[in-house]
Amino acid sequence: MSYDPTRHLLLTPQDDEAPARVARLRALGIGESPLPAFDEFARKLARTTRAPYSMVNFIDERRQYFAGLYTPAQDQAVELGPAPASAQPGRVMDRDHGYCPHVIVRRKALVLEDVCDYPRFAGNPVVDEIGIRSYLGAPLIDRTGMALGTVCVVDLEPRPWGREGLETIKSMAAELVEQIHRMEKQQSDV
Repeated sequence: MSYDPTRHLLLTPQDDEAPARVARLRALGIGESPLPAFDEFARKLARTTRAPYSMVNFIDERRQYFAGLYTPAQDQAVELGPAPASAQPGRVMDRDHGYCPHVIVRRKALVLEDVCDYPRFAGNPVVDEIGIRSYLGAPLIDRTGMALGTVCVVDLEPRPWGREGLETIKSMAAELVEQIHRMEKQQSDV
């Protein structure tokens, strides 16, 4: 885990599965570039949850990569590099930023209706740098048992996601895992 001595909090959990995850993602051909299917899934996720931002996220040892991304700035996915100084997210983010690394290591969905209510999460750089106040995410656990990544939504305002939000994000994660399995089967059939 990384440690922030100014806040005395453990911020990002140790991720011992990252090397195996990277190998599995490479075998699947995902996690290195945007995929239109994942951008479309992020759009669907945003509409389903009525969240302004949604992502399909894959995490390696150093960074997170949003292979699917939806933002409210446009009714489409965006093609960006690292996040600019504005509140507009980019496709790449440090592993120590955000909440998805916690979801990957925990292998369980995470609901943060107001991140400021949780000292461990309130100190995350995305709160100050991007303004994220609410998070809802679930792991993408494939047929091999590997946590490949996450699907998540965020808002700049606190959101009462509740049990319905939790069930929705878990259902959407399962739906995307099935889509990934179909992609894998199509690759092996070629």
